[in-house]
Amino acid sequence: MFLDQQAQNEIKTRFANLVNPVRVINFTQSLECQYCKETRQILEELTALSDKLKLEVYNFIGDKEVVETFKIDKIPATVIASEDIDYGIRYYGIPSGYEFASLLESIEMVSSQKHELDDDVAEKIKMISEPVHIQVFVTPTCPYCPRAVYTGHQFAFLNRNIKADMVEATEFPHLAMKYNVRGVPRVVINETHHFEGALPEDAFAEEIIAALAETRDKPAN
Repeated sequence: MFLDQQAQNEIKTRFANLVNPVRVINFTQSLECQYCKETRQILEELTALSDKLKLEVYNFIGDKEVVETFKIDKIPATVIASEDIDYGIRYYGIPSGYEFASLLESIEMVSSQKHELDDDVAEKIKMISEPVHIQVFVTPTCPYCPRAVYTGHQFAFLNRNIKADMVEATEFPHLAMKYNVRGVPRVVINETHHFEGALPEDAFAEEIIAALAETRDKPAN
């Protein structure tokens, strides 16, 4: 069991305030997947704590249509969505350790339909009209990573042009190498723009704006 009785009681108290139903969508497979089994166990235990949560489990190989619909490219993967909206909130890798906190926060945000961003930051994010892909590389032992992940997920919640992934660096070493992850959190925006550390939300938003400006300024090939 991942959640002991004390943790279950604490989460039940938090989840008593959930408002709208939340889909917790897990993509998995039984073979050749590190932590797929453990991720599913975490999600099963978590969703059992509230009737507002619905766990959906899909096979990464067999359920091709659903995989393509949600554009899942690696596993274990977890999507947090409302009944009718995919906000682009993704967890790639096991959401354990410190990262479990951001999972709870993202569920509560989607259920309540309320974010915690300052109004001026929220307005900046809402104004973005170009595609943004945020990847936040984390490890379960990083105490600063959940804040970076949750900030990215709040941005995705506010703007359908933004997709935000948590990526557990040790589970996807090829990606950690590709994006030169030497410390966490490391945030990669649209493949080329990056920064390290859990920046305040206003600074994080400015990094997105800077990344988009860099893309526009690049000469066409």
